[in-house]
Formats: sequence, structure tokens, C-alpha cells
Amino acid sequence: MTTNRQSTQTLRILHTNDLHSHFEQMPKIASCFKELKRRYAGEAILTLDIGDHMDRMRLETEGTNGSANIEVMNATGYEAMVPGNNEGLTYDHESLRELFEKQALFPVIGSNIEDSVTGETPGWMLPYHLIRKGELTVGLIGLTAAFTDYYQLLGWNVRDPMESAAWWVQKLRPQCDVLIVLSHLGIRYDERLAGEIDGIDVILGAHTHHLLQEPLLIRNTLVCAAGKYGNYVGEVKVEVDLTWRRILRMSGCVHTMSGWEDDPVIQEILSRNMELGRRALDIHVAELAGPLELDWYRESALGNLLASALRRWMSAEIGLVNAGQLLRGLAAGPVTLGHLLAICPGPINPCRVKLAGDKLRQALEESLLREFQDKPIRGYGFRGEVLGMLCIDGMTVRYDPEGEPMNRIKEAFIGDEPLQDRRIYSVGMIDMFTFGVGYMSLSEGSDVEYLLPELLRDLLREELRSGEHLDEADEPRWYPLAGKQPLQE
Repeated sequence: MTTNRQSTQTLRILHTNDLHSHFEQMPKIASCFKELKRRYAGEAILTLDIGDHMDRMRLETEGTNGSANIEVMNATGYEAMVPGNNEGLTYDHESLRELFEKQALFPVIGSNIEDSVTGETPGWMLPYHLIRKGELTVGLIGLTAAFTDYYQLLGWNVRDPMESAAWWVQKLRPQCDVLIVLSHLGIRYDERLAGEIDGIDVILGAHTHHLLQEPLLIRNTLVCAAGKYGNYVGEVKVEVDLTWRRILRMSGCVHTMSGWEDDPVIQEILSRNMELGRRALDIHVAELAGPLELDWYRESALGNLLASALRRWMSAEIGLVNAGQLLRGLAAGPVTLGHLLAICPGPINPCRVKLAGDKLRQALEESLLREFQDKPIRGYGFRGEVLGMLCIDGMTVRYDPEGEPMNRIKEAFIGDEPLQDRRIYSVGMIDMFTFGVGYMSLSEGSDVEYLLPELLRDLLREELRSGEHLDEADEPRWYPLAGKQPLQE
């Protein structure tokens, strides 16, 4: 007597990436997952997230310390994720353990991450994952971007992703029918992984927010990505010959979330967590006797206060920050943690660098040009609209608002001493500048020291609580030549 045995099996992979706490999309994603599972009933379904689901710019995430995101992911039915830099670099060890060990119903895969103290993968994370789907064994490798300097400050070792991928592929390939890399590395790394490492079947990409409406096929590897902010859900179809244990066909597509109904279960979770977040952030920080105004295009008190906070916190001679880091000023009256999140949502960290005077001068000149002030910045933690002009502390500048571009500054002083082009200064500024974003010359410093896990709004909170330097924020740093009007918006 013979038994009919299914000779092929189809695996459907549903994937998202870089949601960045766009909660408005999450009910639609849940509806999409449910519908696709219904549509493909009888097939093996695997649901994955490729990192940066969390973003502390949102009240729901910040106010619940990430619990809102985990609750939504649990209810949506995710089966695994890789941490992105927004998870790994904005939460401390204990917070991550609380989220992923105690709350998450799915494994977190970090194949190139180790605790720097123990040299081991932490207990709440797996170095790889093998999951059974019908007759298939699916291997999952999770790789995250190696921001080495940052991770070391937070107690992590993040190994080279190419070397880690090669090691784990060699180990897992004999054990699985389908091998998937969850890659929070960016499109260029994904192309390298596919082009240089044998044995990877599917790469699900993230980090650079790229959308591949049709996957790339590089050698025998399908490279996929679903854009950003939950605008799309990716789908991959893998057909496997069960007799010979080989892949017959692979294909992929993305589904736009426009037009999908909101899942009511997820809506209820979000509504409840929004209220929890609002309550958690309704904590009094300070009482302002008068407003702290902000202007992206000229000097203002709130920008000055943040620049002075950077100078003092980083024990530097000079403080620098672009006005566009702040979304608006603060009104007179009570200030809460919620207010600070609203005006300064970006996960930007302070840092200190050593920088030559001529590099400072170049950035200051560029700061007076509208083409720089209006620059839109994408990524690098920036959550503002435009770059804005430079807010400064520890120095004063005399300039001609009507002068020739890049020749408007007539005098600049560090304290009482003239700015010297060849002298090296200690500058407290923001990490974004060290990446060559906004003002290129500010990335040409040396001895960069980052301060983690503090964010810019943490510095503002302490400045407002102490109140010691509020009056100084009204004192000008930029002085137009006599008879000339300051820069106007």
C-alpha cells in the first residue's frame, strides 16, 4: 500500500520594517496580516519585523517605555524580529530585557550582538532561530547595523555583519530548508550579502528605508524590502520540493496599506496606550515665568538654552546645535515631559569633539545662508522640518546680514579671545553633525566622545528644572553690524 505524500510546500513570509512608531498604520497592518493568512489558508505563513518598530518620538512609545509597540506586535502575530538601531541605541539593557524577555511573545534575533561584559548573547535574545513550518525547517539570522562606538558605550559588542552572516550561514545551512536573513543593515549591505555569501535564500531588508516593489534576484538570493513607516507590507512566496529538499521558485511583492480597514483590536490597544503614555509624561518639569521662544532662521532663547546646555554637559568651550532640532518654543506656565517630547522628539545624543577654528567659521558662515537653513534632513535621528541656523554658546559673532555669502562674519570671539583658524577648540554639539549632516565641516573634528543614553530633551529637562541659566538664554550671541537688521525669516 502506498501513501500519497505532498511533494511541494509553499512558505509565505509577511514582513515589515522601519515602522518608527507610526501607530496609525499598525491597525491596517494587522488587518492585512489577517486577510493574507485567510487567503493563503493551508499554506505555511511566517510573520517577521526587520527592526526600528520603536521610535521614542511618539508619545505611546516614550510614555510606555516601548510596551505599546510590543503589545501591538504580540496582537498582530509577529513570530520574530531583529532589533534595529532605534531599539538597540535608545534603550538600556534593563529596559530591553523588560520588553523582550517579559513582554514579547516572539523571539528577538541578534546574530552579531553580544553583551560586552559576558561576551554572550543576552538571555532575552537568540543568536539564531530555527522554526518549523509544516514540513519545512526555516532558519532565521538577524543582523543589525554596527554602530560600534555607540553600542560600546551602552555595553554591547556588535560584530562585523558580513563575518557574522558568513559564520551563521555555514552553521545553519545544513539544518534548514529555507534560510532567511533579517537585515537591519541597509540596501548596500544586502546586496553584498547576496553577492558574496553562498547559502542565503531570502534577505529581508531595512534601515535605509528602501522600497523594493519587486525583489532583486542576486545570484540565488531574493532581496526584499518594504519601505518605511508601515506604508507597505512585504510578501515573499517560496516553493520547496520536499522530496529533494530544494527551492523550486521564489517571488515577492509589497502590499500598500492605503485603503485597508483598521483592525479594532489593535485600535483598542493603541487608544489605551496613548492614554497611558499621556499620563506617564504629564510630569511637571518647570514653571516658566515667561515664554522661551524659538525661530529656525535667527537667534532665539530656546535655541540658545540648548546650545548652552550642550556646552556645559560636555565640559566644552563652545556649544553648537541647529535650531531645527526644536520644533517650537515653550509658552509661559507649566512645562511637562510631554511638552519636551513634543518640541524635541528626535533620538539625538550630545557629543564632544575637537575642532579647528576654520571649520567652525565655515559652519557659522553656512548657518547664515538660507539654502542651509532650509535644508531638509532625512534620517540620522533628525525629526525636524529644516536644518535651521546654528545656535551657539561660549562665543559671540559680529556679522553683516547683507554681506557676500560666506564672507558675512566680521569678528568671532571665544570668550574674550578672537576665534583663531588654526587653534583646536573643544565643542559640545550633536552626534548628527559628526556624520557629515547639515554642516560638513563639523564632521572634520577629532577625538569624538558621545554621551549615551542621554537625549537632547534630557538636557533641556535638567536646564529647565534648575532654572539657573534661563536668563542667560536671552542674551544675544549673534550681533549684526551697527545699523544693520538681524537676519529675517
